[in-house]
Amino acid sequence: MKKTYTVLVVDDERLARVRLKKLIAKFSELFTIIGEAENGHEAEKLIIDLQPDIIFLDIEMPGLTGFELLKRLEVIPMVIFCTAFEDYSLKAFETNSIDYLIKPVKEARLQQTVLKIEQLKTNFSKENIFKAINTIAETKEKKRITSVTVKKGDKIVFVKLEDISHFEATEKYVTLYTNKGNELVEQSLTQLENKLPENFLRVHRSFLINTVYVKDFQKYFNNRYIISLHNHKKTVITSGRTYKDTIKNYINQ
Repeated sequence: MKKTYTVLVVDDERLARVRLKKLIAKFSELFTIIGEAENGHEAEKLIIDLQPDIIFLDIEMPGLTGFELLKRLEVIPMVIFCTAFEDYSLKAFETNSIDYLIKPVKEARLQQTVLKIEQLKTNFSKENIFKAINTIAETKEKKRITSVTVKKGDKIVFVKLEDISHFEATEKYVTLYTNKGNELVEQSLTQLENKLPENFLRVHRSFLINTVYVKDFQKYFNNRYIISLHNHKKTVITSGRTYKDTIKNYINQ
């Protein structure tokens, strides 16, 4: 008798979760769904508490991407990535014995995953996960953007980069700040970091700043800096310890 694998579905879109759960339920002899999460932070807690065998993981999620979630985990279940974007180097997943599904997921494609489960189990490792992610990071071409889109009701508004002093990530959302106010952004800091020009600098896991607005850097204890911005709120940010070299390289360039 084949082993039944416990499954957690992680996707920020409710309809995508509903559709995927219905498809997974068709393979009840192999999969048992034990939970679902609508963001990376919720998923992290459920993975630790429930210890699923497999996670069907959306890559693009606001606040914390699928990749960022995996980097936070000490023990990683088998991962089947789900993405609506075909611009990723998806072959990297196949090369490293990890499967992926393009949304909307089709039953025939999920059937292929079912047939590969034993192979995935045999070859799966944390090392393979990060090999795939690093391959994607290295080969994905950086797109230089000039504005960031935000939703206002039924409208999509373009905010010019030159008007943005910084981005801040909280538990579920990323917010951009201008001298006129702040707006929610439907992208993670890592996604933005990969697209923004060089004058935007990641100084903390939760902060991405526009260096044009930097008033000064002041050394702080424990390899950190106090960063003062000359925006209308005179924002002050304390950098993360792991960003010491990034900031030093910027200051010394």
